[in-house]
Amino acid sequence: MKLIYQNNNKTEHFVTQISNEKENNRAYKLFVKAESLRKNREFKLSISEYLKSIFLDRNNPQTLLGIALSYKNTQNFQKAMKYFEKAKALSLNTFELFYNMGITQLIMNNPKDAVVNLRKAILLNQDNLNAQIQLEIAHELMDEQNMACAIYQRIIEKNPSFLTAYNHKAALLMSMENFNDAAALFNSILKINPDFYRAYLGIALCFDKLGRTQDALRYYKKYVEIRPNAINAKRVLARINDIKTERNSRKMPEYLSLI
Repeated sequence: MKLIYQNNNKTEHFVTQISNEKENNRAYKLFVKAESLRKNREFKLSISEYLKSIFLDRNNPQTLLGIALSYKNTQNFQKAMKYFEKAKALSLNTFELFYNMGITQLIMNNPKDAVVNLRKAILLNQDNLNAQIQLEIAHELMDEQNMACAIYQRIIEKNPSFLTAYNHKAALLMSMENFNDAAALFNSILKINPDFYRAYLGIALCFDKLGRTQDALRYYKKYVEIRPNAINAKRVLARINDIKTERNSRKMPEYLSLI
């Protein structure tokens, strides 16, 4: 059936409506294709399809979110933020949006704005522990260590088996030179999971800083035993040898140590 165009407002509106529906349908198909490419980690190809879809329909916040995520994964963080903001302006109010905005702002060294978006993300999904960890990292970057410690502790109390929180808090305590509490926290990790190798290195470093070199030696050895091919294994072995040398030199008679 042919559509006969008549020069009146009703018919013109009808023709425009059909045209818009066709464009929106094509935009949606391009969006679906782009989403599939992004989920297959073909980010650059997905960006091309998202842009085609946006050209036909600029008012789909999911398309804007999708292209922002692809730009984020290609490390084009400026463009990622541009499209995150556009999706937000279209009243998109999802955990995925605010969480990824916060992460991107952390990468861009903007912890203050990251805190705002990560808090919004947590309000939308209070059970997501990764968002809470990222929020505490943002507080650390803002030199709010006490705030970060308090929230890490709250995460640990609510989720006693979430070892990432223990590990982050212990590392923060080390940066604050609170080595006794940090070592105790690393030890708590090993009670839950004896195979958590980072805890052995953490305890070793704490004892080393406290001057307890023989205790440190034991944990350094345990770390390289578990992780012999770790990137820092050579440095740890060098420190083990230093400690042994220091111990042997203390045991030598004075005349031998001077030779």
